[in-house]
This record gives sequence, structure tokens and C-alpha cells, in this order.
Amino acid sequence: MLVGLAAAVVLPADQLADSSGPLLEVVRAADVGVPDELFSAIALIAVANGALLTMIMASRLVFGMAEQGLLPRPLARVLPGRRTPWVSILVTTLVAIALTLTGDLGELANTVVLLLLFVFLSTNTAVLVLRKDRVEADHFRVWPVVPVLAVASCLLLLWKQEAGTWLRAAILLAVGVVLYLLAQAPWWKATHEPLRDES
Repeated sequence: MLVGLAAAVVLPADQLADSSGPLLEVVRAADVGVPDELFSAIALIAVANGALLTMIMASRLVFGMAEQGLLPRPLARVLPGRRTPWVSILVTTLVAIALTLTGDLGELANTVVLLLLFVFLSTNTAVLVLRKDRVEADHFRVWPVVPVLAVASCLLLLWKQEAGTWLRAAILLAVGVVLYLLAQAPWWKATHEPLRDES
């Protein structure tokens, strides 16, 4: 939020929106003495690091969901000695490769943003629902206005997404629903019991 605020103070919003490298434009306008080449190298390392962390997170998320029975159990397979979730790593890597072949970086980024908005929307809705629960232990309670504003902002941003982005996200969500239903099928559970004993 602070980076966005600082950028809006330095340059007009329309100029930032039209730029392919808005932060670089801000650095140039602020004249802080950072060479373009150095800024580009830092940005490249940051993007590569973010991609690596995303791939690690995605494979571990798939592994954890498979262990909980929310995805097909074979996705929870691990290497005997190192306990590396190799199936989930392989599957998420193949999905990432397929996605990169079906659109440019901007389209993929917009799809990720749309899906993340659904995550934030569901999380803040859950906060509002869980406020009704009463427990004896002391716990943190957020002001109701915070999740309400979060839900409203998510809905506003969802409204701004393009039809192509919605289609791509809908396909990914449909694949997720199919995998979930497959994991819940009695005939699948009967033939894919817990795989943790293989190590």
C-alpha cells in the first residue's frame, strides 16, 4: 500500500497505468540515482524468486490438500528417503508449463489476480461467518468493517476483469472442482488408501 501510495504521489495515475514498467518510471521521476540496468537486474531477480516461491508453495499446497483428502491421493506420494512430494511437484510444473503456452505474461498475471481475489473474497466472508461462533478461549476479533471493506473491494476489482481472464480462471476452477469430486468418489477412496506408509 505504501509503494502504491508513493508511486501515485510521484506520477499521475494515468501515466502509471499506461507504463509497462511503472516502478521504473517512479524511480526515474524521483531521480534517486539508481541506474536503469541495476533496477532491471533487481526486478529480474525478484520476479525469478517470486516464481520459485510460487512453484514451491503450489506443490506443497497440492500435497497437503491430497493428504487431507481434498485432492486425489496419488498427489500425496513422496520419495521414500527424502520425503519430497514428487508427484505434486511434477503435476504443478506441468500445469505451469501448460499455462505459459496458452497466454502471455500479462494474461497469466491477470488470471492469478482474479483467482487471488476469489481467495481473499472467500477468506473475508469466512471471517464474517466465523464471528458468529462463540468460544471460551481469548482470541483476536477484527472489527467487522475490515472484512466488509475487503469483500467490497474484491467485488469491485472482480468487476473490472476482462472476459478472457474470466474464461481462463473458470477453466482452472472447473479443473479444481473435478479433482475435488474425484477425490471424494467412494470408488476412488477405496482404491487409493493413505500412501504415507510407502516410506
